[in-house]
Amino acid sequence: MNDLFATIRRVLVPIHKEGYPFILVGIVLTVLAGTFSQFFGWIFLILTLWVCYFFRDPERVVPVGEGLVVSPADGRVNLIATVLPPPELDLPQEPMTRISVFMNVFDCHVNRMPVAGRIAQIHYTPGLFLNAELDKASEDNERNGLVVESPQGGAIVRVGVVQIAGLVARRIVGFVGAGNTLAAGERFGLIRFGSRVDVYLPAGTRVLVGLGQKAVAGETVLADLAPGPERLFRSI
Repeated sequence: MNDLFATIRRVLVPIHKEGYPFILVGIVLTVLAGTFSQFFGWIFLILTLWVCYFFRDPERVVPVGEGLVVSPADGRVNLIATVLPPPELDLPQEPMTRISVFMNVFDCHVNRMPVAGRIAQIHYTPGLFLNAELDKASEDNERNGLVVESPQGGAIVRVGVVQIAGLVARRIVGFVGAGNTLAAGERFGLIRFGSRVDVYLPAGTRVLVGLGQKAVAGETVLADLAPGPERLFRSI
């Protein structure tokens, strides 16, 4: 079975291990359905291939530059606002810049660190499963919040990152723990089947994306924490 999954990763796309149980179930159902009906066999085969696609985990090229905030998720920038951060994150209750990236069921759902830094705390909050595109999903939906202490220009900037379960999503998976130090673009979690990730930045942070823009996790620059005029940056 390990050889089968290795072949899938090599021939199709890199697949995160969180998807293996779903792919295995899909393969079994495809074989069983195909035994009784060729039509349903094809249906389950297509669904299994879609599950492989959903759990894809491609490598990304992370932009290099002090102060750059990269997208934590693949998807569409659907909200940009100045709001109070969630109280469970223990961030100062003063306005922060929030950028939200909505993931539909066709987007890659592996989440990546928007900035380099140490994870100071993680807080899981149970809740509803409203449409993640709605603004109130930030307060009402099931979510998992991280506070990242990121070195920026000799100071430590605290950035909030919140994974939000959506209408279809029912499982937020974390790969890291409090105290871990990660690089920008490094994987920190995954949300199954449609959801959203919010990033909370200090008020006045220069936002470099617009509403409706397509974002790529670990590659698209959402904002710049560094003061001063806009500047060029490079990728490695």
